[in-house]
Amino acid sequence: MERPLSPFMFPKWYRFQITSGLSILHRLTGIALSVGSILLAWWLVEATHACIVSPLGILLLLLWSLAFFYHLCSGIRHLAWDAGYGFELRRAYRSGYAVLASTALLTVLAWLYVCLA
Repeated sequence: MERPLSPFMFPKWYRFQITSGLSILHRLTGIALSVGSILLAWWLVEATHACIVSPLGILLLLLWSLAFFYHLCSGIRHLAWDAGYGFELRRAYRSGYAVLASTALLTVLAWLYVCLA
């Protein structure tokens, strides 16, 4: 009699092997991790939402957006410097003030959009 091809015939033709058990366990834990990841994401969204709508959360978001727009504008300034522009003292000061002004403007515009939408 030839050996069967299916390993799911444990009782009759196969004896249990650790590799078979680990393979089955791997599949089961993969399913559990998929379901658990969805539940974890849902829980994190709920916890984050509760924090964000608080006054402290709104302040932190405001500060984060301020840092984001500053970094964006300052990065553009540095790109200009990397290209060899704006090294004169007068232009360096002007571009610095332009970074601060554009940071404030972009932050205000973003928050107006969020609050009015």
